[in-house]
Amino acid sequence: MGILHQKPSWFIKLFEVKNPGILGIGECNIIPGLSPDDKTELDDFIGQVAENINFYLENPEELSQWPAIQFAIETAQLDLKTGGKRILYANEFSNGNAGIPINGLIWMGTKEFMRSQIREKIEEGFNCIKLKIGAINFDDEIELLHEIRENYGPATIELRLDANGAFHPNEALKKLNELSKYEIHSIEQPIKAGQTEEMAKLCKDSPIPIALDEELIGLQDFETKLNLLKRIKPQYIILKPALLGGIKKSEEWIKMANDHQIGWWVTSALESNIGLNAIAQWTYQLKNDMPQGLGTGMVFSNNISSPLIIKNAQLYHDQQLQWDLNTKGL
Repeated sequence: MGILHQKPSWFIKLFEVKNPGILGIGECNIIPGLSPDDKTELDDFIGQVAENINFYLENPEELSQWPAIQFAIETAQLDLKTGGKRILYANEFSNGNAGIPINGLIWMGTKEFMRSQIREKIEEGFNCIKLKIGAINFDDEIELLHEIRENYGPATIELRLDANGAFHPNEALKKLNELSKYEIHSIEQPIKAGQTEEMAKLCKDSPIPIALDEELIGLQDFETKLNLLKRIKPQYIILKPALLGGIKKSEEWIKMANDHQIGWWVTSALESNIGLNAIAQWTYQLKNDMPQGLGTGMVFSNNISSPLIIKNAQLYHDQQLQWDLNTKGL
């Protein structure tokens, strides 16, 4: 993927002809180089979907190769059905009475940059830190983990790692053994997706529990997904609704994981606040007590103002704050 300087999104708005003033809004979230929808014909196809929206609402299977559009339409429908107020699920999170525990994400960069982020997240009260690794020298990453564990044990700070497929299969187990000295909760995608046998062996032999992430992207058929989990037998899977085909498709993964004693949590994927809001409200419904991977869009220079805030290492829907859709042309 490289470094993203821009991250595109499209927004699908649904309304009933008899009541056009109420809009349901869903986000078609695209990550260049990763999203299955990242195709040259995306613009034209979104236009086709918009012009024939009732057909696609009645035939969602026609969007099986376009998971981000599936997510956008599904969440826009939910928003419309609940009055177009961006309250897709009425629960303690959406009414502002409860937060969702989240991990503090450490972006890849120089050792000093990552060190400063770690310090900042711990000072902000995060007790679950997720480090993206594989971009700098492995010894430097080990040094950072050593520094954390010198001061904070696993009961105080939970450490999650995300390798984004950075390890070669021939070296992965050796690196996982080295990393395990620092009492790591889990590591996402140690090797690149598509190496099923190698990943299955790693999940069997690794001293660190392995979470599948990119491995799940692009799979739509139930039997294909089930066979993947049965063959690899991961300890965890990561759910990114915009990359997996939406909420119902993600719930399908959850059921399969639960049936096979596989843990899971939900992660956002650089959505704007429109997409993040939908994911967060749905996530609260799931009653998973683990820290989730839901961060606000502070990384963006032009996000949509929303009631989503982070406070005390939790994501909240602050009812004192308002949506500002007009400034972004929504």
